[in-house]
Amino acid sequence: MAHSLIDNDDSHAARVGFIVSKAVGNAVSRNRVKRRLREIVRVRLDSLDSSALFVVRALPHAAEAEFAVLESEVTMLIDKAQKKLESRGRRT
Repeated sequence: MAHSLIDNDDSHAARVGFIVSKAVGNAVSRNRVKRRLREIVRVRLDSLDSSALFVVRALPHAAEAEFAVLESEVTMLIDKAQKKLESRGRRT
């Protein structure tokens, strides 16, 4: 659900993009999922390196998922992506 890229321009905070396709549901459902994901990521932005770029892709089950489930999945995937980059000798 989350991918990370490195941006060499440190003049901005970490950036996160969201992909919520029509497979997630109708417009109301998609917007609700986007709002939830933005809030989940917003509280974590300070802990991300300023050069981090993340793309969060919502899967169809996200429309029915509890907020706590989305939150734990996003947190786990961001942590996993950061550790993977660090193990490669890079910073997130």
